[in-house]
Amino acid sequence: IKNAMLTATRGTAVMNTLAAGYRPHVGDILSRDNGSLVAHETGKVTTNGVENAQERGRLFVKPGEEVYSNQVVGIHQRPGDLKVNVCKTKALTNFRAASKDIAKGVQGTLELSLDDAIEYITNEEVVEVTPESIRISKRKVEKGKKK
Repeated sequence: IKNAMLTATRGTAVMNTLAAGYRPHVGDILSRDNGSLVAHETGKVTTNGVENAQERGRLFVKPGEEVYSNQVVGIHQRPGDLKVNVCKTKALTNFRAASKDIAKGVQGTLELSLDDAIEYITNEEVVEVTPESIRISKRKVEKGKKK
């Protein structure tokens, strides 16, 4: 709930918690309503790929970062996962239209802490922690088994 409140108030809320005790298990914790944006291919994130993907939701990656196939690169604005190509390069042609090269601009990305990543994942995802980064990826499915 902390992340949802900070997002809704754009970081201006102050939250305090106090443990009141322990109770018996009362059921599963509600998970998120939104799906994930998943990298379509392995490669380096490009500005063009980010501009196209940010129309679908909020991103965790910036141009220049390395990603791999099935890595979660953002939060989809709708339920369900969506594969996006954040490594897409712009096609160079000899024809230029006056309005074609107007840049949309890259919006800010979400910086994930370890707590944020653990809170975000579902049963289908895992958190990978290395000295350089914290990443979320889709769990590998064995052949013959459904997702």
